[in-house]
Amino acid sequence: MIKVMIVDDHPIIREGLKKIISNTHDMTVTDEASSGDELQNKLRKNNYDVIILDISIPDKNGLDILKDLQSRAHKSVVLILSMHPEEQYAVRALKAGASGYLTKGGDPEELIKAIRKVYGGGKYLSPGLAEKLASDLIFNTDQPLHEKLSDREYQILTMLASGKSTKDIAGELFLSLPTISTYRSRILQKMNFKNNAEIIHYAIKNKLV
Repeated sequence: MIKVMIVDDHPIIREGLKKIISNTHDMTVTDEASSGDELQNKLRKNNYDVIILDISIPDKNGLDILKDLQSRAHKSVVLILSMHPEEQYAVRALKAGASGYLTKGGDPEELIKAIRKVYGGGKYLSPGLAEKLASDLIFNTDQPLHEKLSDREYQILTMLASGKSTKDIAGELFLSLPTISTYRSRILQKMNFKNNAEIIHYAIKNKLV
């Protein structure tokens, strides 16, 4: 029996996932968490086969949680279930240690298929993402500008492109305003942009927001 942990800050989402998984014969939801801290506390006491993780939870970024699990050599495999399109976070999540990436707009059957796949040691990619990765590999597509950014810089880029102020971002990420300003300066420098308007234009054009 596959032991599943669900990490999502929305109770309705957690209940929906539990209902979907309860209809299977080979997996069960043994625990759930609404925050990164709660997940970390439970991981100290319990073991899970598969963690279904939302990449956007209030107290911690999902990519940071993935890196932390990797650094601890934790045995659970992680399937990201996100509201963000694959273009935004899928490749970064896989590089950070996720075994699969699904969007919340997917079918329940796809979720069950993905859980079985990652539990068996495989990687789960949607057909669309797999095709994109194959195309990039075959045609050696030039690296998009945003791939030059670190995970934190990319996160702040998407927040700026969503219209959030540096003050708002500092509050959400529990970082100082000067730190956010430094990240913004690095983003502009790496992407050869002059202002937030160019960030927003690029993000929209590349479907990052």
